[in-house]
Amino acid sequence: MMIPWSKILGGVLVLAAIAWVVLEIREDGAESVKQAIERQNNEAAHQSDAGRSDYDRCLDGGGVWDFGAGRCRRPAPGRRN
Repeated sequence: MMIPWSKILGGVLVLAAIAWVVLEIREDGAESVKQAIERQNNEAAHQSDAGRSDYDRCLDGGGVWDFGAGRCRRPAPGRRN
């Protein structure tokens, strides 16, 4: 009985092609997730910088920062800078 090497080789090549496609899809998905996380981190850093700037301007202008409301209030009575 002869071993059908051509069919075995063809099957191995098909399995290798399927494995390669699966790995490429996974790699693309992982890269997409990494980019989404990086965008979120950059946006969070931007918002943090903007918030810090608002806080500093409030205090520099003699205001009182209301942490609950997240905004500047008028200067405290009797306070002078």
